[in-house]
Amino acid sequence: MPLFNMHQIRAQLGRNQRLLGLDPGQKTIGLALSDVSLMLASPYGTLRRGKLSVMAVEIRRIAEREGVGALVSGLPLSLDGSFGPAAQAARDWMMSLSDQTGLPAAMWDERLSSSAVNRMLVQDADVSRRRRAELVDKLAASYMLQGALDATAS
Repeated sequence: MPLFNMHQIRAQLGRNQRLLGLDPGQKTIGLALSDVSLMLASPYGTLRRGKLSVMAVEIRRIAEREGVGALVSGLPLSLDGSFGPAAQAARDWMMSLSDQTGLPAAMWDERLSSSAVNRMLVQDADVSRRRRAELVDKLAASYMLQGALDATAS
């Protein structure tokens, strides 16, 4: 399935459908859900990174349970905004996930989302290192999805 831009994804959603934000990390994938009005992203949870077909089944289950109509994944552009090997790998992964789940997908710039979340957890929330490791992926997914929602709000 091809990837769409965020405006196209929003236009395709049915009434009361949500977006599922994904922040793929090395070990886990952070998950975030939008509300049905597409104004607010909230942390949802994490999935252990593994075989794509297994993760696709779990993501499809979450989508059905939560009324998700499309996926939005982080796009790890280089700091200068260029499309490097990490972005290409993320794009290929997202296209395969979209095919396997049957859900349309878009990607959104995630540069520094994990860094911003970690900084907030250290400076503002004074969260321990162990607790940060549990929170950072789903919070980074929420941060990325909120940025996509804000930038494409009508």
